[in-house]
Amino acid sequence: MIPLPLARIAEMTSGALTGMADPRAVVRGPVLIDSRAAGPGSLFAAIKGERADGHDFAAQACEAGAVAVLASRPVDAPSVIVADVVAALARLAAGVVAELPRATVIGITGSAGKTTTKDLLGGLTALIGPTVAPIGSYNNEIGHPLTVLRADEDTRFLVLELSAREMGHIAYLAGIAPPKIGVVLNVGSAHLGVFGGREQIARAKGELVEALPAGGVAVLNADDPNVAAMAGRTQARVRWFGRSAEAEVRAVDEALDERGRAGFTLLTPSGSADVRLRLYGAHAVENALGAAAAAYELGLPVATIAEQLSRAEPRSRWRMEVTERPDGVTVINDAYNANPESMRAAFGALGRLGENRRRFAVVASLRELGDDADALNEEVGRIAAEAGLTGLWVVGEHPWPVLAGAKGAPAVHVPGPAEAAAELAGLLRPGDVVLVKGPRAAGLERVAETLLRASEASQGAQEGAGGEAR
Repeated sequence: MIPLPLARIAEMTSGALTGMADPRAVVRGPVLIDSRAAGPGSLFAAIKGERADGHDFAAQACEAGAVAVLASRPVDAPSVIVADVVAALARLAAGVVAELPRATVIGITGSAGKTTTKDLLGGLTALIGPTVAPIGSYNNEIGHPLTVLRADEDTRFLVLELSAREMGHIAYLAGIAPPKIGVVLNVGSAHLGVFGGREQIARAKGELVEALPAGGVAVLNADDPNVAAMAGRTQARVRWFGRSAEAEVRAVDEALDERGRAGFTLLTPSGSADVRLRLYGAHAVENALGAAAAAYELGLPVATIAEQLSRAEPRSRWRMEVTERPDGVTVINDAYNANPESMRAAFGALGRLGENRRRFAVVASLRELGDDADALNEEVGRIAAEAGLTGLWVVGEHPWPVLAGAKGAPAVHVPGPAEAAAELAGLLRPGDVVLVKGPRAAGLERVAETLLRASEASQGAQEGAGGEAR
């Protein structure tokens, strides 16, 4: 973060200094919402959540070194009192961006693949200059400004992902950090129940390209008709990516290796180069192309882009994390989130990685799909049934559409992740593959973590027993 005295922060957030706050005291960052992470020079934003109120930890944050607290009511610590802490974070972030004229803001949106594309592009821009890009999905009204506030005078690139929970949300986030380049990956079924249809989802995602200036660039997926139509909604120049011949940055000669990782030839207007991704699944190609097209606009040579994409490892947790246990069981933890499109992609990756092996899957019913929920969850069941599974566990509430779609497959319902992990643990043997995939609220990452911990404990016990025998 750029150093800011409290008086300037109060001005930028329309706040008032209280609690003996020194207006000359300088905040150097970071700005944070977890009091346990507070340290010298930080600013603690006291947000009231569902389970805890940050105001109750204000004194603790300042005792740990925070300069002050951004709060909406008086607290026992130096503070900047504002009407709304989340809105104040947005104003503060917007003010910081305005003071960083050398920084190029790149926004990424889409129904699936935002985080992976952001991670890939962040690795590419880092080759050019200092880059700020969040680990994980800091893509909402809290995480977005917190990410922006990590930028300082040396920052050349801000690579941000923008999510849409309602109409106008992306426009709001784009207003905090106005993008120069906007990447739109796809329009899928995620949050269908919230928006009411794909057309409405496309309208929401298109707010990113509408926010671009005339001198900016809209990087659009030529293979998705809903994304391609956004070309008419922006004053920016358009750069196309995809697999079709119309795409200027595209993939040809795609092939998956024996572990389901994609290789392809990357074609650009100035040449081509081979890419061998370390990410799993054919769907990673779309993410790589979106990142490549944006990097190409920034002037990176195609050979450099291909080399970096081929080096990139997964950075954000619970997204196609493939771990091989000591006993040869492979666990695919793709439990961060799920929608119909990402479910199909995950089962495609399972099919490749689990070729000639026993395959198991743990899923949960998809949410926020509106009137189409039952039909789309039945489709998830059909996809699972077609995957040649040895066993399928459907976890949690409303499992019946998935089970109906999987009719004929060895599928059962269990109430929670613990039960699924317990049943699986007794069935797995060397060489098996397990896919764990579901919506964030289902907490299915606990299944993968339990299976991996169980293997580590077993390995430790065996080693201990061996030591005693000697």
